[in-house]
Amino acid sequence: MKKDEKLQITKDKLTEAAYALMKECTDPSEVTSRAIADRADVRLSMINYCFGSREALLFEAARKDEKEYKKKLGINDVMGSDLPPKEMLRKLHYTVADYFLNSYKFTRALTGYVLLNRDLDLGLGSLPLVSAHYGDRKEEWEKKLISYQLSSMTQLLIYRIDDMSKFLGKDIRKEIHKIIDLQIDLMLED
Repeated sequence: MKKDEKLQITKDKLTEAAYALMKECTDPSEVTSRAIADRADVRLSMINYCFGSREALLFEAARKDEKEYKKKLGINDVMGSDLPPKEMLRKLHYTVADYFLNSYKFTRALTGYVLLNRDLDLGLGSLPLVSAHYGDRKEEWEKKLISYQLSSMTQLLIYRIDDMSKFLGKDIRKEIHKIIDLQIDLMLED
């Protein structure tokens, strides 16, 4: 067996192990590097060798569930609706924010990595909606920036929801849709 094939098998084992542990555990601190390596039956050092960090591995494991996640949330239903692009974008962000808040422990464990390290070409599902909203009124780079800002702002807000609630003097979990509306209305002028 070639070195690349062995490496891919190890990556797959680690991803499967991390995914299984994330599904089984209620607290992300239980999904340790050691627990993942033990479950995958590989050396602990292989996590960093294959992925660079535990967080990168957890991100890959979470992405494994992306199709199921989109189906479960009804994202395809939102994206296929007859709503204007701005309203679809609003519903998309509501749906994702609600999901992230309902699975906050894992959201918190992954979001720092996602904000700082994700491939910028991944996860900009809102770009087609921003593009449809603006048409030819904005250049492509402007539409990408707006899409990125909307996604990142929502992720950052949820990542620091307890700090923001304290700072603002109110529990903003109950106001998340209102905050998303504010962001979308600021970023997507009519």
